[in-house]
Amino acid sequence: MRFLIYGAGALGQAIGCMLATDGHEVDLVLRERFQKILETNGLKVTGIFGDYEVAPGRLNLVTNLNCLDGSLYEYVLITTKAYDTENAVKDIAGLHGFQGTVVSMQNGCGNMEQVEAAFGSNRSLGARVITGFEIERPGIVRITVSADEVHVGGCRQGHIPGTAVRFAEAVNKAGLPCCAVDDIHKDLFAKLLYNCALNPLGAILGVHYGALSDSVDCREIMDRVIEETFMVIDAMGFATHWQGAEVYKEIFYDKLVPVTYDHRPSMLQDIEQEKPTEVEALIGYVAAQGMKSGVATPTCDILAALVRFKEKQTR
Repeated sequence: MRFLIYGAGALGQAIGCMLATDGHEVDLVLRERFQKILETNGLKVTGIFGDYEVAPGRLNLVTNLNCLDGSLYEYVLITTKAYDTENAVKDIAGLHGFQGTVVSMQNGCGNMEQVEAAFGSNRSLGARVITGFEIERPGIVRITVSADEVHVGGCRQGHIPGTAVRFAEAVNKAGLPCCAVDDIHKDLFAKLLYNCALNPLGAILGVHYGALSDSVDCREIMDRVIEETFMVIDAMGFATHWQGAEVYKEIFYDKLVPVTYDHRPSMLQDIEQEKPTEVEALIGYVAAQGMKSGVATPTCDILAALVRFKEKQTR
């Protein structure tokens, strides 16, 4: 199969290298600073799933979609930050002759909806990734940790599209554990719950996850975020893997937070590095959907506003 990976940072480069190693044709849309190094040295992936390497010239490396033949691609993977989804969708929609499937492999919620609006439900997939990828140095990506295999699914609940099955089989065979599921929304909302409870508050206070869970006051705030997020998900007509907020809280504090106790929020790291955050795809998404659904989300509203303020201060 032939894949186009749009926005190939750590995740995109890793999955591209693994797919190419397994014999697929892969084109990467990436930053110019990566393009030059990969053209010279090739690309390597190391870490918990083994070692993979593609020689210089094996991957087609481009910085934009100009002159690409869209009819060649069976799948286009979007691996950008959530705030770049709109631009990514516009670029891909303008790809001449493209009739394949678009897969959002991004953080947060709202990305899959933008893909579906542009390409239709039959050509749109979402994927939940809770595996850690980092660029050790240009040309070498390390896979550091994985909480679960990649899940991929379609827009309709209770249905697994054939495109999701074929995609999952290819990725899994290439070495990155992956499976197709009949309700990707549950997985995306599970990740949303976890991120919304920890990321914004940690970014505002400048602390790691464990410091939040150790504080009674912070727990009260996180409890409210979890409760509001559950109410919004319910109002939107979706379900989660849990019966309700109270059940999730037990798992969150007893199992989920302890294994990432020392982790510093990605949102905090973005602010420290003077980069834009994904606030609108996380806590901002809950606040926006709450407003649309008539559900009050005062805690999420305040946290989203504070993150936006800190982001503007540093940038």
